[in-house]
Amino acid sequence: MTGVPASAAGGSGAKPVRGGKLGTAAVNQASLWNIANILTMVRLLLVPGFVLLLFHNGGYDPAWRSFAWAAFAIAMITDLFDGHLARTYNLVTDFGKIADPIADKAIMGAALVSLSILGDLPWWITGVIIARELGITLMRFWVIRHAVIPASRGGKLKTLAQGTAAGMYVLALTGPLATLRFWVMMVAVVLTVVTGLDYVRQAVVLRRQGLAAERAAAAARSADATEALRAAAGSAVGAAPAGAVTAVTDARPDAAEPRSGTADIPAGAFDVRSGAAEARGGAEAER
Repeated sequence: MTGVPASAAGGSGAKPVRGGKLGTAAVNQASLWNIANILTMVRLLLVPGFVLLLFHNGGYDPAWRSFAWAAFAIAMITDLFDGHLARTYNLVTDFGKIADPIADKAIMGAALVSLSILGDLPWWITGVIIARELGITLMRFWVIRHAVIPASRGGKLKTLAQGTAAGMYVLALTGPLATLRFWVMMVAVVLTVVTGLDYVRQAVVLRRQGLAAERAAAAARSADATEALRAAAGSAVGAAPAGAVTAVTDARPDAAEPRSGTADIPAGAFDVRSGAAEARGGAEAER
C-alpha cells in the first residue's frame, strides 16, 4: 500500500539483459503474464480466502485464525516482491498499474473491516485508515495531469506498521503481546495521519506548480503566435514591388506636389475688392 503501482505495462515478453535489468527499448515490451502481475493476481485471490479463513468456525478459533494470518502474511510479502521485480526488470503493464494498488488496499481493508466486525479492532481505527487510503488515491487522480506523487519513506514505513499491527490482531494473542499489538496499531494510525497530511501538501504544491507551468506555456504560445504574425506582416510589406509607389507618382506629378494656382492670383484683385468695401462703407455713412 505504498500508493505507487508496483507492477506495471504491456506488449510481448522481453528477456532481461545481463545484470538483471532491461534496456530502455524493452520497457514497453513486458508481457501481461509476467511474474510481477502474477503475484498481484495471487494477492487479489488471497483476499476472499483470507476472509473465509478468518471467519471460519465463528471467527475466534485460534487455529483458523493462524491460517488466516498465514494468508495475510503471504499477501503482504507478495506486495514487496512484485514491487521489487517490477522495478528491477521493468515489468510495467497497464493491468499492473491498476491492479497493484487495488490489491494492496483490498487485503488491508478486508483485514481491518473483518477485525472490526469481530470486535477485535475499534471501528474508528478502521475508519481513519480506510478514509486516508481512499482520500490519497483520489488525490493522486486529482493531480495526475500535472505530476505523480512519489511514494515517500514515511508511506513505506506506514505500510509496514499497518501490516504488522493488522497481522498481530489477526492472531489470537493474549497477555503482553495483546497490549503490544495495540501500541503497534497506534503507531500505524499516527503514521497514517502524518503521511496523509504530507501527501495532501505535496498534492497542493504539485497542482499549483502544474497550473503555473500551464499558464506560462500558454503565454509563451501566445507570444510566439503574435511574433509570427508580426514577422508575416513585415515580410508582406517588404515583398511589395519597389516601383509601385514611383509609378503612381510619375503618372500624376501634380498629386505629389501641392497646386500653386491660388497663390498666383493678381494683387489687383484684392485692391478692387477693397475699393468696393470702402464705397459701401461711404454709402452707409451718408445714410
